[in-house]
Formats: sequence, C-alpha cells, structure tokens
Amino acid sequence: MSRSKVAVVRTSPETVLADYHRVMNLAGYQEVIAQDADTALKVNISWHFFYPGSSTTPWQLEGVIRAMKRDGYDPSLIHACHNRTVVIDARLGERENKQLPVVEAHGLRNVHLYDADVEWIRVEDAVGDLVDEFLCLRDVYPNGFSIPNRFIGENIIHLPTVKTHVFTTITGAMKNAFGGLLNEHRHWTHPVIHETLVDLLMIQKKIHRGVFAVMDGTFAGDGPGPRCMVPYVKDVLLASSDQVAIDALAAKLMGFNPLSDVKFIRLAHERGLGCGDPNEIEIVGDEAAAAENWHFVGPFKHMTFAARMQHLIYWGWLKRFLEWSLKTWLAPWAYIASVIYHDTFWYPLRGRSRVRAAMYSRWGRLFQNWEEVSSNGAGYSGVGQPHGTLVRTGLSLLGLSMKILWTCIREAPEVAARKRRKASTP
Repeated sequence: MSRSKVAVVRTSPETVLADYHRVMNLAGYQEVIAQDADTALKVNISWHFFYPGSSTTPWQLEGVIRAMKRDGYDPSLIHACHNRTVVIDARLGERENKQLPVVEAHGLRNVHLYDADVEWIRVEDAVGDLVDEFLCLRDVYPNGFSIPNRFIGENIIHLPTVKTHVFTTITGAMKNAFGGLLNEHRHWTHPVIHETLVDLLMIQKKIHRGVFAVMDGTFAGDGPGPRCMVPYVKDVLLASSDQVAIDALAAKLMGFNPLSDVKFIRLAHERGLGCGDPNEIEIVGDEAAAAENWHFVGPFKHMTFAARMQHLIYWGWLKRFLEWSLKTWLAPWAYIASVIYHDTFWYPLRGRSRVRAAMYSRWGRLFQNWEEVSSNGAGYSGVGQPHGTLVRTGLSLLGLSMKILWTCIREAPEVAARKRRKASTP
C-alpha cells in the first residue's frame, strides 16, 4: 500500500501561479481528479469581510483554475462552489474576498448550494448502508439530513487556508466540507464536531469521483479562528489527495501534534480514512518548508468573548441552560449575537490594526491591487503599493452589518421551517 503524500512548496507573489501548478502535480492531482467528470472548486469563506488567512485567496483560486486549464481540463466542467452559513453572507464574501472576479474572468459556473434550483437528497439515498458506520450524525439528526444531489459523481477540490479554529484547534480540508454537506442546523453538530468531520469524510469518499485539497498558507492565521486571528505571512502552499494527511501536516507546521492535539485527525487516522501521523506521510517538494515549526499559540489561549461563550454553551456550564434553545425557533438569537459581535464590534475595533499591518506585506499589496495587477504567467512581478484600508468603519459598516443581520434572520433555518409550515397549512 502506497504512503499518503503531501506536497509542500515555498512560494512568492512572483511565482505563485507556477507554484500552484507545481504543488498540485507533485501531489498527483491528475491521478485523482478525472477530466471527464464535473469538478467543484469548494471555496472557503470563513468571513464575508476580507481578513488575512481567513478565506480562500484570489491567487489560490486563480492558481488552481490556471493549473487545471494548463493540464487540459475542460473549463465547462469546472465550477466554483459555495455554501451558506447562518452568520456568513457568501455572496458578499465572494465579492469582498475578490473570488467572484476570478470565476467570472475564466467564464466558470458559480454554484451556490442554497439556491432554489439546487436539489438536495436524503443522505441514505446517496450512501446507503454507510449511515450505519456514522460516529454521530444519526444521533444528531434522528430524522435524517440531506446532501446536494449534484455532488454525486463529481470531483471536489477543497480550497482551505492554514488557520486555527476555536472548535477544532485547526481547520483545513476536512472542515471545508462542513458547510457543503450539511444543509440546515449545522450548529447542532458543534458538541460532536470532531466526530462530525469524520462522518463527512466518509460521505465524501463514497459520493465523489475524486477528492483533493489545495491549501493556501501565504497568510496563516493563529488565535481564535477562523475569524479573529493574528495573520502571519508564511509563503507556503500544500496539496494532497489525502484530506487527513494535509490537515495533519498543516497542524504540524502550526506547532501542534496532529494525533494528540487534533481529535478529528486522530479519529480519521484510526479508522483508516487517511494518514494523520506526519512520520508516515511522504513529503514531496520543499522539504525544508515542510519541516518548519511556527510555534502558534493556538485558538484557546486568547479567546474572544464570543468564543468563550460558545465553549460554555456547547461544552461548559451554560450547556444545560442554553443549548436546547439552539434547536428551537429561538435559535436566531445566537446568529444575531454573533453578527453583532464580530461584524460591528471586533472587526472594526480589534481587527483594523491587523488588517492594516497585513496590507503592507507583498500578499496584502497583491490583494489590494488585485484588479490592477497583471500576471506574467508564473505570478505577479509587480504587486503595487499599499493604499487606504480594507476595514469598513463608521455608518457604512453599521448599515452593511444591519443588512447582513437581516439576511441571517430571514434565511435562518428555523425561520424557513416556520414559513414552510405556514405555506403547507390549508
């Protein structure tokens, strides 16, 4: 049996497009991603506002698309794929994070899984008896749940970033499937989030033609992620067909022990769903970059107020008093609290200085000037100068936050369920 392989490549703005082609081919993506099947590029939007290290970068999406086109993949069989959460506006996020212009420039389809024309089917109809092997999802959803029908037989390439997470210590390829495979009430799984990610990986292996991940570590985030982090420039790219292995190596780079510090990696490794032991992973590419230790402090040392409250609700003394409300029509209180805290308080008051500092880096300048820079095929020889700030403040931020808040309430699954019940009542 061949060893799991993870490719690691050191990169720069001047070579980033060529480096994405290199890292994907070092990891053998053409052996996994069939050219005659539709391929979903699963974009990660952890915040609808731009925040370094939080979401799929435009050069990540650009690099992957260019690599596939260069290798003979038909653009008509490639599409961007987005999910929606109760606190993130994906359509705003794809604009603010400059992902949509990349998709449009290449003429690709742009699929939002929660649009009315996307069919969802019961998981039992998609995976059959595999449901009997689930660690937790049958208990979390005793009445079952649905997954997108379009995923059946598709390739999927996950596009996460290297960052920490207040629920799962780190987040990467395995967590990137979370929003796309669970349509409503995803927050019900938070108390058993590690087991949930293992169940979702089993589903992916069953339904997809091929599964691959390309991870961007140009910016990497440390702290109470996936949003309120300290971003660092790390200049690395990772790729692998083993979702467990790429997450394990990312965890190791950040300074964690994948098998002892990250439960979902250990659970997946023990079940043979991938390799979570870095000593057993074949590293190809820039081995010196793969051997680094960034000594991240992790998500739990300096948690935000919101993160502390979430921990108390899902695993602490508030669980008894509040968790039940998240499974009733009262649940939108939590979505409202999250949007108000993160969008109107933390982002302008705490995140501003971090975003501004990041904008002086080469990657920050590339992001700011993305619409004006041009590539030479290998990358971007000129990234421009820093200008202004991308942090929204004042009345414009307040107005935008209120729109996001209204969207979260209007599209909350509890509200949607009540509308369906009213519509079905004679």
